[in-house]
Amino acid sequence: MNPTPIAIHGAAGRMGREIVRLARADPRIAIVAALVKSKADASDIDGIACMTSLAANVAPSVLIDFSVADAFDSALDLARSRGIAFVSGTTGLSPRQHDALRDAASTIPVLWSANFSLGVAVLTRLARDAARALATWDCEIAEAHHRNKKDAPSGTALALGRAIAEARGVAFDAVAERDRGNTPRTRAESIGFAVTRAGDIVGEHTVTLAGEGERIELTHRATDRAIFARGAIEAAVWLARQRPGAYAVADVLGLRSD
Repeated sequence: MNPTPIAIHGAAGRMGREIVRLARADPRIAIVAALVKSKADASDIDGIACMTSLAANVAPSVLIDFSVADAFDSALDLARSRGIAFVSGTTGLSPRQHDALRDAASTIPVLWSANFSLGVAVLTRLARDAARALATWDCEIAEAHHRNKKDAPSGTALALGRAIAEARGVAFDAVAERDRGNTPRTRAESIGFAVTRAGDIVGEHTVTLAGEGERIELTHRATDRAIFARGAIEAAVWLARQRPGAYAVADVLGLRSD
């Protein structure tokens, strides 16, 4: 099988550099462009020459975007105009930008996620199924990250909560209690969130379902940030073979999102 040609937008960032490093060692991948805002950001990354725009004679099958919200629009526009499959882990997007992603999915394959961990995708499916089967049990979500993480609860914790609420047929905003440390359980269907910010914790998420006399705990622990780059590469290889549409990391693993 011929390697999948990819371009990386935001290649000078922490995630972009990690994707370059891992993709160079992956025989399924051929990096054809490492895109940066300006040559001042980087002249080359791990031996790959950087460029500020995609040359007309360069034809990637997939554009991987890990940049910032202000640069996201140009990346998506590039993918749409060139008919390139689009994988993005850029966070902090506005409702307008999420709408643009949905619109783009009518003409190109699109996969956006706030978390590209394959393990988190499986955790989400397990939590969804357990919450549906145990619809009357209390549900709590605890997460821990490094001391410098600003948002709390994490985007992954909130995504887990939304998946559980959807599985139970309730509106997430109506049942979410985002500060469990200071908020007692107010209703049986509540989903509580507890947060830890300490040290250099990469990321830990635990979903607890508790009934009378028993409980289930589902936990995912990340110990290396490279897992997110690996997940993005797996998504890119998979997405290159798909029809236009909106996809999720769960689809890469063959997990239905219902």
